[in-house]
Amino acid sequence: MNTDPETPVLSGRRRLEPAARRAEILAAARRLFGEGTYASVSTSDIAKAAGVARPLINHYFGGKRELYLEVVRQMMIVPAPVIENLPDTTAEERLAISVRHWIEVVERNEQAWLTAIGPEAVGRDPDIERIMLEGDEIAADRVLAAALMSDVTEGREELRAMIRSYGGMLRAASREWLVRGTLGRDELRVFLTDSILHLLRVTYPAVLATRSAGRTPPASSPSSA
Repeated sequence: MNTDPETPVLSGRRRLEPAARRAEILAAARRLFGEGTYASVSTSDIAKAAGVARPLINHYFGGKRELYLEVVRQMMIVPAPVIENLPDTTAEERLAISVRHWIEVVERNEQAWLTAIGPEAVGRDPDIERIMLEGDEIAADRVLAAALMSDVTEGREELRAMIRSYGGMLRAASREWLVRGTLGRDELRVFLTDSILHLLRVTYPAVLATRSAGRTPPASSPSSA
């Protein structure tokens, strides 16, 4: 008996390597979940859109839920190559390039992005919440790498907390752009770039100064004599 998972692929489809086939299924799922909702999209719909037989969904992902979670993860987590391939230039330029890339990715996958950050996804499913938190942690590391600040030690946890908070603002700003139409694409780019630069160049040093001031003994204390 032939147990090759590629056997049931629809007739006329070329045989692909597992990674390529998996990517095709993910692309189809991202498009369909973006156009509809989790409840409205079936594994049969995804299989048809990807040009594969339904058993391949289970073979590569385990089922509809696992596939949906992978779509959310793909949208939430900035790929490492984006940061690794940044040019050897200033932190300002590297951050500007990173913001432009993020906007381009969201623009290409608008509906999938809105589905991933929408009310159906956020605050109701602990697995999706975990992916969001994981994405924020990874994003913090990659923002620091883009800004050439990976080796920062003083106030590192506070800085990472501020970058994670910036991630929440970024998601809200994307809704202003894509849903409400109150920000244009270029306005969004300037807003996000200037905001992260201000956070790193102004807010972070101010927080460090506040911490240092808090450690300074009051003038009237015995230790200040």
